Amino acid sequence: MKFDFRQLACSLLGSSLFRLLPLECLSPHGSEQDISKSVAIVGAGSAGLAVLKNLLDLPPEVRANWDIVLYEQRRDVGGVWLPDPSPSPPPELPETPLYPQLHTNTPVPIMTYPGIPFPPGTPLYPLHEYIEQYHRDYATSYGLWPYIKLNHTVLSSSWTGTSEAGRWEIEVEDHNGDRIQGSFDHLVVASGHNHEPHIVAFAGQETWLAKAKHDLHREILHSIWYRDPSQYVNRTVVVVGGGASGVDIASQVSQYARKVYLSVRSTAERAPTGPVEMKPEISYFTSDDVAFADGSTAQDVDTILLGTGYDLRVPFLEEGGEVIVKPKSNETDENRLTTNLRYLFPLHRHIFSLSASYPTNALAFIGLPMLALSCPSDTAQSIYATSIIANGSLLAPRAELLKELADSEEDLRRRGYDPYHVGHRMVDNSTFDYQDDLIRTLRLREGSSEQNTRFVEAWRREIFNYIGSLKRGWKRIEALGQAEEWLEGVESEEEWADLMRRVGAWQRDWETEHQLVLPNDILVY
Repeated sequence: MKFDFRQLACSLLGSSLFRLLPLECLSPHGSEQDISKSVAIVGAGSAGLAVLKNLLDLPPEVRANWDIVLYEQRRDVGGVWLPDPSPSPPPELPETPLYPQLHTNTPVPIMTYPGIPFPPGTPLYPLHEYIEQYHRDYATSYGLWPYIKLNHTVLSSSWTGTSEAGRWEIEVEDHNGDRIQGSFDHLVVASGHNHEPHIVAFAGQETWLAKAKHDLHREILHSIWYRDPSQYVNRTVVVVGGGASGVDIASQVSQYARKVYLSVRSTAERAPTGPVEMKPEISYFTSDDVAFADGSTAQDVDTILLGTGYDLRVPFLEEGGEVIVKPKSNETDENRLTTNLRYLFPLHRHIFSLSASYPTNALAFIGLPMLALSCPSDTAQSIYATSIIANGSLLAPRAELLKELADSEEDLRRRGYDPYHVGHRMVDNSTFDYQDDLIRTLRLREGSSEQNTRFVEAWRREIFNYIGSLKRGWKRIEALGQAEEWLEGVESEEEWADLMRRVGAWQRDWETEHQLVLPNDILVY
């Protein structure tokens, strides 16, 4: 990856402006910088790499004696963007839901870590390989590799100690299959939430599936196993779910299948392309048909593909007894976190565990927010988290943080949302406000003079105004064979932002000239 040195220097300087604290402020007694700490990070995707970099960005005199390690269970960095070379068939779960034809559904300039644009020549909506390489280059550019242990799976983790002090006792399986023990002051979970498929069941589906014994065609399969649309040649397919994966899979499969339906509860987050017929949610199955909520049916269906999302699970913390699983619950356990499969609680600002069993900065989660652009959101969370790991006194007492969380959840209810259902979704396009608020709060607690400076750049927010025309414009540019011409000379963040403005304006002018009235697509992450 080619970086603009001046831009990189400015990025590092900018981050230090709101990270660096006077040493006497690092603890109430001015001595915390002398304490040796140990930090374990789980997961080397976007979130884990961001945490590791920001830990290393702490002043050397603060982290001089720290032991920092990142455990990644797979063969390389990149998280969900790293392909599975030999995905397992059902019921064994593949390593990732990534499928070969996956393109980004958002323009990559707004997906970047702040100050680190994609290399020149990257398409605005590239294949997944570009994102995979971007993360690998990020690890190389910032010297992260010495701290990363690949092919190391965290099996369990539990707290030994009190609410004031203690250690995380971690069991890890290494690349040789041996089990090793580790002990750490702080644990950061950055392992993502696209692992455990949420599989819905419908009335009558067993009767419908039973008929497959005669023709060996019928199946109900979660999208985590989807890979190749050509598998569905001459099939009739119902895709369930109007999120990004459901819409994308329906669009791809429609190029091969005899017939494709997209079944959604309300409206799809964006319109599918190709000959896809929209349907409401599935009501029930008969031995021959799939019946929908509006009374219509689909005959001769061969395959149901479930784009129904994922359950929020943290297996190694569940194994250690630190997280309990209560589907659809909103009951809080004072000494343990709870996942209701959509929401992990109680957490301070989607990051720090508020369990009474350990200090409030002992367990952090990075990357939980959904409908959030991962790299910038992970960076804001990581800056906040690593500063507080270094100095726990930056957090208010646990009781105050619980009150703040309760107030935040009540605000969601007033706006018509159930916080235990929306979970960690950034509703109402609030991801940028969330990032700004994290950094603003941190600067305020540090006593920084930078309190009123926004973390999120104006050009990232601006794209909401023309995301639909931008995507349609880039598709037309590629169809015309003009992509290289438009990308020529585009390197810096400012140049990428200008490119997006120009593409959006070019497309809007063309649509006006041709008297086309088209929607501004919802931005889906």
